[in-house]
Amino acid sequence: MRKFFIAVSLALAAVLSVNAQTGAWTGMLKVSGVGLALIFNIGEESATLDVPDQGAKEIPVEVSRDAVGGITLNVPAINASFKGLWAGKMIAGTFTQHGMSFPMTLTPGVPVVRRPQTPVGPFPYATEEVSFTNGDAVLKGTLTLPEKCDRNTPVLIMVTGSGLQNRDEEMFGHKPFAVIADAFARAGIATLRYDDRGFGESTGDVVFCTTEDLKNDALAGVKLLRERFDNVGVIGHSEGGTIALMLAGEKQVDFAISLAGMIVSGAETLLEQNRHALIAAGLPESEVDAYCRLLSDTFDAIKTKSPLPSADGYSLSEGLKQNYQTALSQFRTPYMEYFLKLDLSARLSGITCPVMALNGTKDTQVWCGGNMAALRAGLPSGGKNVIRAEEGLNHLFQHCFTGEFSEYKQIEETFSPEVLSEMIAWVEAL
Repeated sequence: MRKFFIAVSLALAAVLSVNAQTGAWTGMLKVSGVGLALIFNIGEESATLDVPDQGAKEIPVEVSRDAVGGITLNVPAINASFKGLWAGKMIAGTFTQHGMSFPMTLTPGVPVVRRPQTPVGPFPYATEEVSFTNGDAVLKGTLTLPEKCDRNTPVLIMVTGSGLQNRDEEMFGHKPFAVIADAFARAGIATLRYDDRGFGESTGDVVFCTTEDLKNDALAGVKLLRERFDNVGVIGHSEGGTIALMLAGEKQVDFAISLAGMIVSGAETLLEQNRHALIAAGLPESEVDAYCRLLSDTFDAIKTKSPLPSADGYSLSEGLKQNYQTALSQFRTPYMEYFLKLDLSARLSGITCPVMALNGTKDTQVWCGGNMAALRAGLPSGGKNVIRAEEGLNHLFQHCFTGEFSEYKQIEETFSPEVLSEMIAWVEAL
């Protein structure tokens, strides 16, 4: 009789835990001091994962449970899993991805994030879903059309930064491209923004693609716009800003806006990013210098297809040696090999269309000083060109305190209203 009672109790506990575990559960994944919110939408037999900070939604999740409140959430698409134990109003456990494990606790509900600039309808303009192709890639996007739009309306294709991003360039709940498209449309300027290849509703290879392929994706969008508009420009952010200037140099657009675009080489940019990150982490200057020498030697070897250096030849801690080994797998990709060699400095003199190039002075991802200097040295002076360092703005063109990556999600502002006004005024004056 006692055994039967225990069995019934366990069965009842299992039912109660299943019911308790359904709904939205949020965990904060902390890596290198940066918090990333993971939202599991758990049903009785299946679940999905949202990562709002990265614009990822409804990633399929496999769910399994045991009789004592244990739950396993397996996410094959990102090679990750969470194993936890239900404990009242939380699920405490461990998140694992690519062999690395992190403690994580899930709590019920979805965090409230304020993004007051995100456009909310009804809108005084029209939108149209479109698609265009580059080889095997099919790019899906949104064409935003102001009132009284015709062939003479200026239009810009919008190109996102590095990494897989949707058409809004969504990051940490911010949707800067949606904010820009909305402001432009209200001012009588049309835009086309699209999901990156292999992300969102777009298809296409991302494993073997390079910045050149991404530029050609944007060019395919330019050709689509040429069928309906006579004045076609491009606006790009970060890597997209680089692509904007590439298109301008190839005489493919009538005007270009580069937001935090990289002008100096990819190798120089990565060195500056790593140096800043290591200093911010509090590492000794000698170790920072040694690691950057190793990276520089590695980049030179990759560019010349020479044997790679060994981390053992540099005065590094075991932690930095492991970090280097992890980074090597990323360095030897077609994308990175192209990126390291990419240097727009020599291409700027060939640009003849009007260019607006803006960089934030507190940008910690694309160094304002070096890139502004390269822009001023390379772009033809005079005319309608505008090259400006935006005081106090970070890489996302937010007003900020530190400019650090970890600060992006803490800031409610998505995009500087002043810069929005500057860009609109510049396009209107062309």
